Amino acid sequence: MIAAEALAAGLDTPTLCELAGWPRNADARDIRDAFEQALTESGIGLPDRGLARRHALRRMAARLIAGEITPADLATDDWWETEVETAAEQSFVALIPQCDCCIEYTLGLDQQTWAAQLRNAALALTSSPPIDPGC
Repeated sequence: MIAAEALAAGLDTPTLCELAGWPRNADARDIRDAFEQALTESGIGLPDRGLARRHALRRMAARLIAGEITPADLATDDWWETEVETAAEQSFVALIPQCDCCIEYTLGLDQQTWAAQLRNAALALTSSPPIDPGC
């Protein structure tokens, strides 16, 4: 879908055209390789892994605020391991436990208190200045 949206926005490369026609259940590694090739064809470079992870962390915080994901959803993708650089990022990441089964044990909080603190940290993160273009 992202490839089709990029084409509609005027970004046109051979690999992007091909990628737009791939099925949803295509292999994720093949999709990533093709997407990276399409970006290269367009002259767009990928950020390093750490910066990409920080951008993704900000998007996850926005999705949490919008109600698209639950606080427990954050405990499923090693977000707590993200290398952060700002106080807002640190405050948000510090509240993400390693797994959803150890929220109380890890943080010493009840679920409601933890969820409220996580949402407050997400608001602070999303309202902080962007780290780079793309956030």
